[in-house]
Amino acid sequence: MSDKLNELLKNPKRVLVAILVLSVLLRVLTGIVFYGNEIQALPGTFDEVSYHNLALRVMDGHGFSFGERWWPGTAANEPTAHWSYLYTIYLIVVYSIFGPSPLLARILQAVIVGIVMPWLLYRLSFRIFAPKTQGEGMFAYTPQVARAQRVALLAAAIGAVYIYFFYYTASLITEGFYITGILWVFDTAVAITQSQNVTTKQWAVLGLAMGITILLRQLFLLFMPFLLLWLWWAKRPRLTSFVLPVALVVLMITPWTIRNYRAFDRIVPLNTNSGFAFFWGNHPRYGTQFIPILPSGEYYRMIPDELQAQGLNEAEMDSALLSEALKIIAADPGRYVLLSLSRIPTYFMFWPSGDSGIVSNLSRVGSFGVFLPFMIYGLFLTLKQSFSSWRERLASPFTLLYLFMLVYTGMHILTWTLIRYRIPVDVILVIFAGYGLLDLAERVLARRRPAGVTAVS
Repeated sequence: MSDKLNELLKNPKRVLVAILVLSVLLRVLTGIVFYGNEIQALPGTFDEVSYHNLALRVMDGHGFSFGERWWPGTAANEPTAHWSYLYTIYLIVVYSIFGPSPLLARILQAVIVGIVMPWLLYRLSFRIFAPKTQGEGMFAYTPQVARAQRVALLAAAIGAVYIYFFYYTASLITEGFYITGILWVFDTAVAITQSQNVTTKQWAVLGLAMGITILLRQLFLLFMPFLLLWLWWAKRPRLTSFVLPVALVVLMITPWTIRNYRAFDRIVPLNTNSGFAFFWGNHPRYGTQFIPILPSGEYYRMIPDELQAQGLNEAEMDSALLSEALKIIAADPGRYVLLSLSRIPTYFMFWPSGDSGIVSNLSRVGSFGVFLPFMIYGLFLTLKQSFSSWRERLASPFTLLYLFMLVYTGMHILTWTLIRYRIPVDVILVIFAGYGLLDLAERVLARRRPAGVTAVS
């Protein structure tokens, strides 16, 4: 690398600050220029219409409900638990302080996520590629950690400019906070495995991070057992160590379980969306070829008439549809397998489509399409790394990342797939993209370097 670039990289904190500034600017400008102060159903962001209206309803004293029939089939003025309580509360707090201004909520969200997400990408990447440091000296340049710092800076930079990230962060939906929460969970978990003496505070932070992430999207609850199993294997703590983080998660969910029981007269731990999604994602209407998005009216028509005639509340309908979905799959498991396989191209789509608008095509190609080769190459480099034993390989932080990507991808391929649902996997792949990009850059520079000249650390 050039002398000027090497000198710049010897101050990784300054470079990271510049990346954070760029990250915030891109997200704030997207919120101001692209979204503005209006609530609108742009590609992949229709949920912001629901969150905005739900927040206003709660502020007006109507509780978590809508004044008219609402997705996914909730009757007017009836309780709903379909949406993230935590994110709705975020909007309520912002609207209560500043008035019902979507733009201010966008800007605040853009600033928070714009700073924290690339910062966590840097922290997590450094921990993974410089494990012997135990997270110490992240910004103190030494030749021993210089490469890890460069990987971390590239990961943070990619996270800052990745179009999907700032497009969804500027929208009033859970994505920005949710993927940031996932990074927080993983950064805390990896830090625990690298600590010689794990403190009670670290276990508490892990529980807090998991709880917040689950409150943003309950799907992460399904990955929590895999996370804890990996953590046990990598660190081998006493099983009682897991009591605190798990108890905190339960404590954070319990108030909403109580609310749901009072609203629906049945136990619903958190949200009422798994049954709807599983039923609609595997309905015989698709045959063996999944269609990601249908007109809203068609989803309502899929619900059996006998269920609609019973006047079920949202929780009862969610449970009934889950049972119906299981019956459909049991009646024709072969179709279910083929239908699930048909979701794979949609999930990993990176090419432009004539069925998509210019915004969707630019976002898709300009983010996943551009960085996918580096993601794959970085994955390849980590997979071929040698370990002294299978136990050491399974205890590696890379295994946690592989496990998350496989489990999370599998959950969506088996249920319902949209490109937006892959974004949490993208944020992990960004770490591998940074590694792959640095390795390729080093190889190119090595070929251009005159014979006999060594690289400058």
